[in-house]
Amino acid sequence: MKTDIQSIDDIKLLVDTFYGEIRKDPILSPIFNNVIQDQWPKHLEKMYRFWETVLLENHTYFGSPFAPHAKLPVSKEHFDRWKLLLFTTVDSLFIGKKASEAKWRAEKMAEMFQHKIAYFSKL
Repeated sequence: MKTDIQSIDDIKLLVDTFYGEIRKDPILSPIFNNVIQDQWPKHLEKMYRFWETVLLENHTYFGSPFAPHAKLPVSKEHFDRWKLLLFTTVDSLFIGKKASEAKWRAEKMAEMFQHKIAYFSKL
């Protein structure tokens, strides 16, 4: 039976499952694997802290989430695929207020990143 996202263990399950899908995805894996290379454990740890801060309000992430993405060769297609994989992962594992919030926040983050990437690409 599915429950809501409630703990760091839930965050780790979400992040590990989601990035497991990213690493196999024909659209996203080339970009992620090229940038992250052999640093996946470090990246996953950062994502645990980010989502723990965002969803559980336990402030363990310190950084700027946009900066590493500013110059990536990504388009709307990539963001749409990222959201699809995240939403599918959340829905397959969790149900509840925090699960819905995770999808809402991902949607807003993708919108913001797309706009910022487009803006900075024109400078």
